[in-house]
Amino acid sequence: MDLFEIGWECYAPSQIPDISFGRVASASRERFLVWTGKGEILATISGTLRHYSAGLPCVGDWVALRAGNVITEVLPRRTQLSRKRPGKEVREQVLAANIDILFIVSGLDRDYNPRRLERYLVLAYESGARPVILLNKADLRPDALDAVVALTQRHAPGVTVLALSALTGLGMESIPAHLTRGQTAALIGSSGAGKSTIVNCLLAEQRQQTAKVRSADSKGRHTTTRRELILMPGRYLLMDLPGLRELQLWADPEQIDNAFNEVASLAELCRFRDCTHTHEPGCAVRDAGIDEERLAGYRKLQREVAFLDRQTDANLARETKRRWKAVHKELRHNPKGRF
Repeated sequence: MDLFEIGWECYAPSQIPDISFGRVASASRERFLVWTGKGEILATISGTLRHYSAGLPCVGDWVALRAGNVITEVLPRRTQLSRKRPGKEVREQVLAANIDILFIVSGLDRDYNPRRLERYLVLAYESGARPVILLNKADLRPDALDAVVALTQRHAPGVTVLALSALTGLGMESIPAHLTRGQTAALIGSSGAGKSTIVNCLLAEQRQQTAKVRSADSKGRHTTTRRELILMPGRYLLMDLPGLRELQLWADPEQIDNAFNEVASLAELCRFRDCTHTHEPGCAVRDAGIDEERLAGYRKLQREVAFLDRQTDANLARETKRRWKAVHKELRHNPKGRF
């Protein structure tokens, strides 16, 4: 197997890979299918990596091996797609690594939700991959092109948005047109959006399992249960990620500004540096007449990321707690005071 063909030329084009390197094509618990110069191998991880590494290898990682099938090191990631681990535990869950383009898939049925797409864009900007939004099931909407224009203007400025139908083949040629040999892309979106159908259409074969969505809400079952790399006919790599029931952000506040760049640009003109864009005088954001729903989404994501920062940064959490204690103390001593 040619390591350059499976992504090394995009990962480190000026370096010659060692024969002991490989790329993780799929992962199941602590067993990994790794593509190497000698072909596919099933690998495990070394005890040192298991006990001292911050995380296990994930799909898309480049790894070093010893004795043929023992992963001893995860090479530095060029990009990293992460979310907060589902549930109350405040930990990062890495979904995939070394992705060049993140295709965010949404069906143009009842799955379509601009607020959710804004959330996916923040995740994409944090990962370092270039986002492209795919509005699938365009055959169900005669106004599919109008939906593209509205999304580009109101919710995803500066982002490429494509309308297509994996079922009929409409617009499918636009996906490989965004990729070159050796590049890696991933499909992400909710269950039932049509990610596996897109893969099957591009491969011209029924490789990925698919299922019909519920007619009541257009939601689907988890037919894709594992993350895996697929070498496509155009010699690029495509990763079909399982649908996400829960998408809690693991991101820097700066990435919210990237997803809402028109709000961030106006915020620099506000009279107050810590303006919340709600009631302060001289607020350039509110005075510009930005759509209230988009502004509400911006505030919500800011609060979520700020809460995550407090959970992961002990010093910030202590400072926030100290400030609120001071406010409550002042309220007890001066209940009619104005704040």
